[in-house]
Amino acid sequence: MSDLQDLTRKLQKQTDSKIVLLVADGLGGLPIEKGGGTELETAKTPNMDALAKEGTLGLSTPVLPGISPGSGPGHLGLFGYDPLEYQIGRGVLEALGIDFELTPDDVAIRGNFCSIDAEGNISDRRAGRVKSEIASKLCEKLDQIEIPGVEVFVRHVKEYRLVIVFRGDGLGGNVNDTDPQRTGVPPLAPVGADGPSQRTAEICTQFLEQAREILKDDQPANLLTMRGIDMKPNVPPLSEVYGLRAGAIAVYPMYRGLARLVSMDILDAGQTLDDQMARLKAAWDDYDFFFVHFKYTDSTGEDGNFPEKVRRTEELDACIPKIMALNPDCLIVTGDHSTPAKMKSHSWHPVPVLLWSDLARPDACDSFGETQCITGGLGQFPAKYLMGFAMAHAGKLEKFGA
Repeated sequence: MSDLQDLTRKLQKQTDSKIVLLVADGLGGLPIEKGGGTELETAKTPNMDALAKEGTLGLSTPVLPGISPGSGPGHLGLFGYDPLEYQIGRGVLEALGIDFELTPDDVAIRGNFCSIDAEGNISDRRAGRVKSEIASKLCEKLDQIEIPGVEVFVRHVKEYRLVIVFRGDGLGGNVNDTDPQRTGVPPLAPVGADGPSQRTAEICTQFLEQAREILKDDQPANLLTMRGIDMKPNVPPLSEVYGLRAGAIAVYPMYRGLARLVSMDILDAGQTLDDQMARLKAAWDDYDFFFVHFKYTDSTGEDGNFPEKVRRTEELDACIPKIMALNPDCLIVTGDHSTPAKMKSHSWHPVPVLLWSDLARPDACDSFGETQCITGGLGQFPAKYLMGFAMAHAGKLEKFGA
């Protein structure tokens, strides 16, 4: 257990104040051309700029300098958990995100339907992003697979994504991904890094052999790859570490899973940002911390679509007045990592942070963007300290020491 969490346990205090953590996934970016602005700087964001003038800006480092994080470690840092101490596989997050109750004997695996050619090489890693109605029927077929000594569960997640869970004694979660991350080559063989994990790898091999036979006539999804193989770790709940009643308003299963991992309540909120804002308003009196997740600044960055990421950033800015109308005591706008459209991937670049509160010390910044954040009053800090800033600015921490 980290010293940071031990300290917040001792200093937390109950108040009526409200904190909103608005996470624009992959928010940070890069200029397409030298001298230009990033996506955030190019976007017209009058509402966030107004908050920047009254609040404090900074940059957070999700894991360590130079390390490009996945969404799991990126969010755990934002929630105040050291991502190096709490390492979680994608399979666990996907399972939790679809409300699958994992037991201590479960190994959870993120599956991707893929296309393989006659030689057994992967021709499309996502099977043409096969539609959910097709993929869900394929999952029903795979859910009939039987392997001696374990229970097998197969559940559809979204589009080409699925979850496989093996339940049995003596399993381990330290198994490599079978996705080679490129086409024109066959899937990788599962290999365990220790005895229990090698047993899991053997079960994975049996599952994939049966899946290959079951899916052989299905196009384009005629096989699957396995990723993020892991077992659920013991993560202390947010209510214990920070004394918060926390509600999560997220659309995508993985981010719901991340919230469930730290024991937030999952507040169903439809599919749109307007739906999420309506849910926030309806639940306002029931919680003192809200995690609101917006996916599309990340997906547009991964697509390399600079103008669309700009547009999505402007869409996010338009929801700010709805949040401010609820009179939060502390509002933080940030991302879990940077996803520059220029790179079409997650990157190591520090992430812009905007913190607004009546207790914020204004700095000289007058707009929300990476260049201004470099000079902001929060400075550059590890993301795991962000919750401390939020708690302090909401008046939820006692003084430390005499």
